[in-house]
Amino acid sequence: MKTNIFLFLAVISISPCFAQTDHEQITKTLNQFIVGTQYNYPDSIALAFLPDTKMFLYNGTDSAYYMTSEDYASLYGRRAPGTPNDRPSKIIGIDIVKDVAYAKLEIDIPSFGNRYHDLLLLKKILGQWKIVSKATSAAPIPKTPEELTPKPTKEVVLTGLNRPWSMAFLSENDVLIAEKDGGLLRVNLETKERKTISGLPDDVARAVFIDSTKFAKGIFPKSLHGQTLSANAGWFQVLLDPDFNQNNYIYLSYAAENKERASTTKVIRGKLTDNQLKDVETLFVAEPYVHGLYHYGGGMTFGSDGKLYVTLGERIFFEYMNPEIPIAEDVKDKRGKIIRINPDGSIPTDNPHFGSGAIKGLYAIGIRASQGMAIHPETGNIWFTEHGSTQGDELNILKPGANYGWPNVTTGKYRTDYQPKTTAGATFTDPIYSWDQTVAPTGLTFYSGPEFPQWKGNLIVPGLSKGSLWRIVVDGDKIISTEELFINSRVRLRKAIVSPGGQLYLLSDEEDGKLIKVFNLRR
Repeated sequence: MKTNIFLFLAVISISPCFAQTDHEQITKTLNQFIVGTQYNYPDSIALAFLPDTKMFLYNGTDSAYYMTSEDYASLYGRRAPGTPNDRPSKIIGIDIVKDVAYAKLEIDIPSFGNRYHDLLLLKKILGQWKIVSKATSAAPIPKTPEELTPKPTKEVVLTGLNRPWSMAFLSENDVLIAEKDGGLLRVNLETKERKTISGLPDDVARAVFIDSTKFAKGIFPKSLHGQTLSANAGWFQVLLDPDFNQNNYIYLSYAAENKERASTTKVIRGKLTDNQLKDVETLFVAEPYVHGLYHYGGGMTFGSDGKLYVTLGERIFFEYMNPEIPIAEDVKDKRGKIIRINPDGSIPTDNPHFGSGAIKGLYAIGIRASQGMAIHPETGNIWFTEHGSTQGDELNILKPGANYGWPNVTTGKYRTDYQPKTTAGATFTDPIYSWDQTVAPTGLTFYSGPEFPQWKGNLIVPGLSKGSLWRIVVDGDKIISTEELFINSRVRLRKAIVSPGGQLYLLSDEEDGKLIKVFNLRR
């Protein structure tokens, strides 16, 4: 290729001008410019211009940005001569008026997603045509329908994670990963170096062996006899303080247990110093402690108001185990709720009022098992996922004082012939969306990033059941359409998250858990 380019340059340089028409001479000058820019020959570029010619370049604004032809040519001296650039160019028009000509070039730069038009003014000086002015415009490159359709592809970035639950970015490549069955890791995504964060509390609930005495007392279902049950116990959400760069606070939710190995959901915070958590303090404990390693909730987010929102599961497996007033409907019980607290654990004075005796921090009720929360980038509303019993998985928008209905109402079915007692005067808030099949939706996120521009503002919802991943088109508070991704390569997914640089990542819920990057093959 380089030999052919050198021969071409030699031919167009020594061709006698007297044997050529004006159109041929102009074409030769334009080709000197094209070859120089496409294959990094600054001398060829300079030869096409009248010395000290000013050119006006595209800079994405309405302002005039210009440089001399010599400065422009020098930009192409940074790489080895003959090295091809990703900018195929062609002449699409030449208009000659006596000794002045106008030419139009088309330059595609796929990596930028732009099609440029170079508008060149040429002047015949002492029998030679030279470029005396250049201006550049830009417009999106027209794409075929197939090219407009993203082709998402998965790339495994990390393996060997112990059922990862959540992730927080300290920077684009410096991340914290909370492992449900492991610990809290600090990982460099470039070097793959992993360090365990020390200083965490030691009351985290772990797997237990189910024996007949426990299921006979109603603690666990009989079908689990003889199994080692880990279910949802362990570390859940890791979350950075909105002012992390100033105060170094991180927040953790997890399943905490007492001496009797009963457990509940706890929220703590501490200061991350190097790879150690210091000044750890408890912000909220969802008493009572009960047996059964399931339905903890543990989803967290900071709202646009700077308050910390936390989901708390109802902590029972079968509906019939509810008391007369169902746990999720009882405002005096912390389970089955969403709470709202200040970053230091104190209670905001503008929380909704649920009546006398209601727990402190209460913001919404009627929650079965919610693990994920995300902020809508435009409205600021908090969206959260909800696990049904049999089917009945939902997407909801959080509203102050709302009752989401569990177990009195469900879009799915009960596992038994349970009939909840009617709650007099209750007003229930309907979900924004519910699935016909079981999805077990988890840690959702709103997408924003350059990899999939067509997905901007879409909701990405991972699921545990059958390993589903959903892209949901949202308009304000309405669902426009849904699409299930990777239907031929499903894996149980616990979390979707977008990096500071706009990259989409997934965490798989496996003993050999993975961090997966989603990229677009057609970008």
